Amino acid sequence: MNWEQLLSLKRFGDAHKRLRKEQDQTRLGFEVDYDRIIFSSEFRSLQDKTQVVPLSRRDFVHTRLTHSLEVSVVGRSLGRQVGQRLLERHPHLRAIHGFEINDFGAIVSAAALAHDIGNPPFGHSGEKAIGRYFTKGEGQQFKTQLTAAEFQDLCDFEGNANGFRILTESRAGRPGGLRLSYATLGAFIKYPKASLPIKPSSHIADKKFGVFQSEIAFFNGLATDLGMMTIAPKVNRHPLAFLVEAADDICYTIIDFEDAINCGWIEESYALEYLIKLVKDRMNVSTYNGMTLTTDRVSYLRALAISALIDEAVEIFMTNEAAILSGDYGLGLLDKCKYEAQISDIKNLSIQNMYQSPEVIDKEIAGYEVLTQLLSVYCSAVVQFNANDCAQYEQLILKTLPKSITSADVNLYDQLIAVCGHIAIMSDSQAVMTYNTLKGLRL
Repeated sequence: MNWEQLLSLKRFGDAHKRLRKEQDQTRLGFEVDYDRIIFSSEFRSLQDKTQVVPLSRRDFVHTRLTHSLEVSVVGRSLGRQVGQRLLERHPHLRAIHGFEINDFGAIVSAAALAHDIGNPPFGHSGEKAIGRYFTKGEGQQFKTQLTAAEFQDLCDFEGNANGFRILTESRAGRPGGLRLSYATLGAFIKYPKASLPIKPSSHIADKKFGVFQSEIAFFNGLATDLGMMTIAPKVNRHPLAFLVEAADDICYTIIDFEDAINCGWIEESYALEYLIKLVKDRMNVSTYNGMTLTTDRVSYLRALAISALIDEAVEIFMTNEAAILSGDYGLGLLDKCKYEAQISDIKNLSIQNMYQSPEVIDKEIAGYEVLTQLLSVYCSAVVQFNANDCAQYEQLILKTLPKSITSADVNLYDQLIAVCGHIAIMSDSQAVMTYNTLKGLRL
């Protein structure tokens, strides 16, 4: 891979190449990506989606929206620092092509802003609930009617692949989805592969999948255009996706831990000791000792921790740039860093005291019931529609779903993916209200 291709400003539908030197300096293409994401309805729904802690019970913990904004800020810092170093190492990128430090920050920031845009309600349990419907529930009936890859998309329903679908799906009045630059789309795709074939690998890019069969043609074209598809169908990860992933890792490691402290699930003195181990070389002891409020102490340590991990991720990226460009670097940037032990301790403490807390478990149980019911009703309506046997109830249900589902030329797979996508863009509250409506509990 090479940076000239990877930093493509091309968008869906472009007939000609967009040159960086010809960009309007007051509204750069990569910055337009950020604007389009933040004004999208799918992004706004993140304000009412669970990060970890149920929204209705705590008013100060992070939602998917605040988490995404924070990941975007960290991603911007990572991108700018890496951009500065890359332009020093490859001066032709600036001298010949016109790229600037902030371009890297803008790409990573936009991709990071969108990184959770495809996640269903109720956190990661929402993905599992959708998958379970097809592997263990009523959705098993569709296995013989779909290709293996199509059915696998449903069984392993993946928020990352759904996010790529949201960003790129053409529909009436919106050809090419949000029409983001190819560079931002490439940086968004942490897992550049389809759900099948499943080939166990230690490479970080093979941990999950990132594209449904419904978007595979556009994905292949995108990967080819960016130079990510070196030997078809093998697709390398876009180098800036490592920075998006690192920004997410930094935020959920440190900020979820902060939420756990503020919720009282981890004893303050015990928790702060863990953070201090991470930032002891950066602390101003007198400043820290002068703070009397828990929130101030946690905020101070959190800022230092994020700064330390950003610096570390940048160093590891630059040290391994050649391996990253060749597709041979198979780790996350912080997987084997000098703070590995401290990160592991913090994550383990969060798992024990937060992710497995009764409050979070109750939310996940409720999420399974809500999403299973929605899938059952919607998929049943699709079956009746395809059999030309819709009663009034099914006709009413279909009116609440995307119009593409009842188009004459749409196949079963596209119908089912559309149903899952419709549910996935719901906020937690919207999913619960819809469930209550279907149960006759809300009039």
